[in-house]
Amino acid sequence: MPTVRIKICGITNWSDANRAIQSGASLLGFNFYPRSPRYITPRKARGIVRRLPKGISAVGVFVNETEDRMLAIAQIVGLDYLQLHGDEPPAAVARLKRKVRIIRAFRVRKPFRAAQLAPFRQAHAILLDGFDPRLTGGTGRTFDWTLARRAKLYGRIFLAGGLTPENIGEAIRTVRPYAVDVCSGVETRPGKKDAARLRAFHRAVVDAQRSRR
Repeated sequence: MPTVRIKICGITNWSDANRAIQSGASLLGFNFYPRSPRYITPRKARGIVRRLPKGISAVGVFVNETEDRMLAIAQIVGLDYLQLHGDEPPAAVARLKRKVRIIRAFRVRKPFRAAQLAPFRQAHAILLDGFDPRLTGGTGRTFDWTLARRAKLYGRIFLAGGLTPENIGEAIRTVRPYAVDVCSGVETRPGKKDAARLRAFHRAVVDAQRSRR
């Protein structure tokens, strides 16, 4: 089984970024959606990203932001990916991917057809998240993971939505995703990560992969 990458989202400070890296994360998410409780300014995010060791990718999370604004923030901060959580169409993905790698996020609710992802094959990856009518991400809600397994026909899958140290093993064994994305499941409060839960999450990811070999 290929190594499952770990993305820790909602990073707001260097201490949490460093803890996440020490706990096996290879991608860190920075939320630039002003309404999010995990919002971070581009200036503060840049200060964290400049300290990241080689091999750690910075992901900028956006919701219905203008393309020019996203690209400007990507340049200011030093982002490796844009993660699109709004209503961005395939044409926007096609334009943006010429400048930076794109993760297109979808909130999964019934009815959900994996075929609806086909127009977004050009994205570097597809992120599947739990649905909440009030939130665009960081919902803490799971969904039917068999839907994510079917979605793999349309690209690399980042599995998100209600993942925790307690359920990540089952999630990986069910989906075998390219990456897993956790936020609220390793927090003490929005924007503040819990060191013990970060370590437990990493151990559970490693154990799940060993059990598949």
